[in-house]
Amino acid sequence: MGEVSLYVESLGEGPDLVLLHGWAMHSGMWGEAPKFLAQHFRVHLIDLPGHGFSRFPSLYETGEKTDVGECMVERVVEVLPPGCVICGWSLGGQLAIELALREPGRVKKIVLTSTTPSFVKRKYWQWGMEELTLRAFAENLKRDFSTTMKRFLTLQVNGRGDAGKVLPEMRRLLFERSVPEPEALEAGLQIVLANDLRRKLRNIVQPALLIHGENDVIAYPEAAEWMKQQFQDAELVMLPNCSHVPFLSYPDKFVANIVRFIDEFK
Repeated sequence: MGEVSLYVESLGEGPDLVLLHGWAMHSGMWGEAPKFLAQHFRVHLIDLPGHGFSRFPSLYETGEKTDVGECMVERVVEVLPPGCVICGWSLGGQLAIELALREPGRVKKIVLTSTTPSFVKRKYWQWGMEELTLRAFAENLKRDFSTTMKRFLTLQVNGRGDAGKVLPEMRRLLFERSVPEPEALEAGLQIVLANDLRRKLRNIVQPALLIHGENDVIAYPEAAEWMKQQFQDAELVMLPNCSHVPFLSYPDKFVANIVRFIDEFK
């Protein structure tokens, strides 16, 4: 199991549903959605390494493992229940893709929330951010986490008519737990910069549900539409007047779509 285990909070009864949060966040960011999902499933809220209540394992720091993305996947595998559905948000969605490929016998379905195969612009991939923009953001995080994260949260709700309601909730949830460890932020940045999952999507055998906001400026909606075409079995729910946090903007629709998707063809 290794020297460090992840913090996992489980609630409810039924089929196992694992929730993986995004970069620089924690599992409390899901808001009220887990409580409603727990009426149907056994929900497992995981804090990724160095985030929330999970410590950052020393193997990253010592260089024992050079692929930080693989390290993070391995840590989640250690606590992954068999026969589960994984719902990943943003970077957590990329981890869900990797877990589905690595553990096809343990992962039955995946739900990708505000996810993209590549957050960075690349050759033949225009639906991403400039690498320099991401690196500058990471440097600002190191200097002033609180101010930079408040700006990042504002970016996540751009395009929402009720941003005035959702943004304060995001800020409240974020600062309920400790600041991510610097090594975790750096590791997450390396994953965000390096991950290009475009060629892997066709190898996903599990059914996939994509939940996306049409106003998302972090994971572009065009990326979600492109992803849907790559999967063997996928459905895309595009929410109007919604940006990067559909589970806070539309918790009822978010939960209802997941319940329907998991209950289909059990």
